[in-house]
Amino acid sequence: MIAIAGCSASRPAEVNGELIPANEAAATAATLASFHAMVEHEYAAGVRPAPRDAHAKGQGCVRATVKIDPSLPADLKYGVFTGAHTYSAWIRMSNGAPIRNPDSMPDGRGMAIKLVGVAGAKLIPDELHTQDFVMINFPVFFSATVADYAGLANALEHGTVKQFVMANPQTGRIVAAMGGQTVDNLFKQRYFSMSPYKLGPTYVKFSTRPAPCPISSHLGSADMSDSNGLRAQMVSDLSRGDACFELQLQPRTDPATMPIEDASALWDESKAPFVNAAFIDIPKQTFDSKAQQKFCEENLSFTPWHGTTDFRPVGGINRLRLVAYRAGSQLRHALNHAASIEPTGNERF
Repeated sequence: MIAIAGCSASRPAEVNGELIPANEAAATAATLASFHAMVEHEYAAGVRPAPRDAHAKGQGCVRATVKIDPSLPADLKYGVFTGAHTYSAWIRMSNGAPIRNPDSMPDGRGMAIKLVGVAGAKLIPDELHTQDFVMINFPVFFSATVADYAGLANALEHGTVKQFVMANPQTGRIVAAMGGQTVDNLFKQRYFSMSPYKLGPTYVKFSTRPAPCPISSHLGSADMSDSNGLRAQMVSDLSRGDACFELQLQPRTDPATMPIEDASALWDESKAPFVNAAFIDIPKQTFDSKAQQKFCEENLSFTPWHGTTDFRPVGGINRLRLVAYRAGSQLRHALNHAASIEPTGNERF
């Protein structure tokens, strides 16, 4: 077992205001090795298509529109939040686990939004006209640093999670709370970025919360005896009407209690309130064709680093994501013999 979580580190290097521990590169490499080993093990065992190394079970990708709120404060009007604009988007809903469990099993649930037609200089060249928002229905990440995460990834690979969380009780508490959630409708959840970003001059986190739709709609409750009950409920809900969310930004107000490098730290909403930044409308639609599911699971990739240079992910966990998401996507697409596609919003299935 790789003893990364307990490694000592020399003085962190400061780059663009971020403090990068000396052991972060080694911890990143160890994390990638663990997650690649798990994907390759699942693939060798006959799992097709090769799964993502997290959020392996996609419930579906749905079309949406995201309308930016023009009344945002001036210090938040950067990137996609500059002015009044309505973007087309793809939204992938998912379970959080690295294996495709029945929906009745407690788990975190994910919401990943990909805006299309986004202009401006990009952080990475993988996609040239998109902005991704990657979230889960829990406000903080279970690991404070990359070194912490490497230890957990190693435990997942070798089936020693119980021993790891006993030795790392704070991580254990967050893992238990995040992974212990039972839900009966993915459109009724609140989702969080967990980690921070720098939007123009301001550090922020973001979140989505369910909102009333302009045309009233009713969201039901899934039959959790169905192993794919959450997907079936999405199909049912969107066959009858829309589902809507508010996309919100949380500007940091207190650097002392709202750190950049500790992704497990909660930014107190009473001290740093969220503000509405955009309205998300997921319209009535049919999304469960085999072709659309294949497009969602095999062709699309999401990462916090798909976006403009004035909306930058920060902190160690986001630096890990830059490498891990790209490497994981490349491995998955290679195993599946599938192309990685930058969507335009004009796809039809």
